[in-house]
Amino acid sequence: MLITHDTQCALDVLVDLVNTAPEACGQEGLPDLAALRGFVVRHEVSEVGTLAAVDLDAVRRVRSQFQDVFRARSTQVAADMVNTMLAQAGTTPRLTDHDGHDWHMHYFAPCAALADHLAVEAGMALAFIIVAGERERLRPCEAPDCARVFVDLSRNRSRRYCDSRTCGNRLHVAAYRARQRTAAEAADDLPAVDVPVVDMPGVDTGVPV
Repeated sequence: MLITHDTQCALDVLVDLVNTAPEACGQEGLPDLAALRGFVVRHEVSEVGTLAAVDLDAVRRVRSQFQDVFRARSTQVAADMVNTMLAQAGTTPRLTDHDGHDWHMHYFAPCAALADHLAVEAGMALAFIIVAGERERLRPCEAPDCARVFVDLSRNRSRRYCDSRTCGNRLHVAAYRARQRTAAEAADDLPAVDVPVVDMPGVDTGVPV
């Protein structure tokens, strides 16, 4: 699937935002304004003014809405959710070349609140995925002890884990050890076989007869 660089960046921000939820990482990933500022800096979110407690609450609400999109039981439901988010935040498509970047699109209004900014940019990225008929690429990690999500952008839609180096490797190691245990148990269950000693003329078997 071909997506633009800006869309992929927006999807990366979206996934990281959803995975800050307590059920995804075991604790609140955005516990305070300092953590929210860190999220903004880490993802180089542009046009963000001074943040306040109201922004933290609003971003968490948007995060919850995006979680619902990942859990949607059908494309229709997901599309309705995205439409609602875009309508609530309000979209203002505009060209910009801020901070020395080449011309690209922003969909949030100038001076928009951070929550609206995230809702619109990530919402539009999800809209592109849905329009392309690729909603099934929005996936939960298949590791049984992981509640994180990801967007599978692999060519053959074969990605199964949020991170192949952590969940993927852990599951592969567990499967290998399980196979080793099964093989060892199967070997232990085999009946003992007495091998007769055959006395061959001219051959010293080392066994007294």
